[in-house]
Amino acid sequence: MDGTTASSTQLLRQINSEALLRFALQEQVFTAGEAMAATGLTRATVLGVCDGLVDAGWLEEVNDGAEAGRAPKGRPARRYQLREAAGVVVGLDAGESHFTVIVADLRGRELGKRRRSIDSHALGRAGRVRSARELIRLALADVGRDADDVLLTVVGVPAPVDAEGRSPRGGEFWQLMNSGFDPDLQGKVLVENDANLAAIAEQAQQPSANVATLLSGERFGAGLIVDGRLLRGRRGGAGEMRFLDILADNKPDDEGISDGFGALARKWARKRVQSYEGTTSLRRLPEEGINAEDVFQAAREGDPLAGDIIARLGVRLARIAVVLSSLLDIERVVIAGGIARGIDPVLEHAHSLLPVDSGLPLPELVASSLGADAVVQGAIESALTGIRHEPMAFLPRALQP
Repeated sequence: MDGTTASSTQLLRQINSEALLRFALQEQVFTAGEAMAATGLTRATVLGVCDGLVDAGWLEEVNDGAEAGRAPKGRPARRYQLREAAGVVVGLDAGESHFTVIVADLRGRELGKRRRSIDSHALGRAGRVRSARELIRLALADVGRDADDVLLTVVGVPAPVDAEGRSPRGGEFWQLMNSGFDPDLQGKVLVENDANLAAIAEQAQQPSANVATLLSGERFGAGLIVDGRLLRGRRGGAGEMRFLDILADNKPDDEGISDGFGALARKWARKRVQSYEGTTSLRRLPEEGINAEDVFQAAREGDPLAGDIIARLGVRLARIAVVLSSLLDIERVVIAGGIARGIDPVLEHAHSLLPVDSGLPLPELVASSLGADAVVQGAIESALTGIRHEPMAFLPRALQP
């Protein structure tokens, strides 16, 4: 066999292995016949590829006696399943004030989870990486795994991220958040913008061709799906929402354009609570202890100051929705993150402000059901997609002798 023929044979074997492994990643126990139907491969090829994947540590043959199916001529049908010990994926939400880690198996089932509050500015870049590594180690140990089990880790950061996992050099905050996780975590590592990961998580929950997922707790960012594709931009800046500076109402108590709804609700309430001329239940709380949840709860109870803040947030959201709808023909705007659980009053007010005579359908405004886990769930989904797309690029945990 000459070199060209050998190379072609090896390439064909890899293509067949990837096709069968993609099928196995989405199935429980399967027979060779089921794999043939799904992949279009012959029986001999399927059996040969399955044997190779068993030897490589991806699959295991199932021998369960009476429960095994039988081929038409009475031979026991050979049955396979993904080897549970082949590996795991890790998702890390590496936020400014918290880290959340989820360890999941190769079908996306959550195995373990850890969360830790941090002070990124005190830790610095190296400290953030050390803290991430330690939290991942603890989460793996909780479920009896270690770093050698990790096939892929996806890290979400509050910074624009290009296709290579880099953030623009111009932003000191962005460089702190995108702290250089890639070479310091075990196995393959992908770094992605946190709002993009939230959008990926929402797509897995409720697919939509044109949707904006707004991550709006402490900081504001958007993950944009247009015509079924995630928008990134040359430097990862799609969805950075810099247009909010132009849309700001220029009042003295407007905060930075990067502030999310959670931060704005808190800051506006603390700034106005003592000087507010009317009656407000927020005055009963320590001024520095007022948070966004307090404001939302007070608004639900009819508090006038909280109602004013909700109205201002609603105006802001309506403007954003109109811009996104006009420029990108977005059909749904999703508010994601921990703030989502109390955002309904803001959504209702914003929807009442949307123009009804624009000639285009109004975007739907909804709250995410994923809560504070939207980013880390998106990281897991992104990791699984990466493995399904090119499974042979990863090495399963070696078989024990």
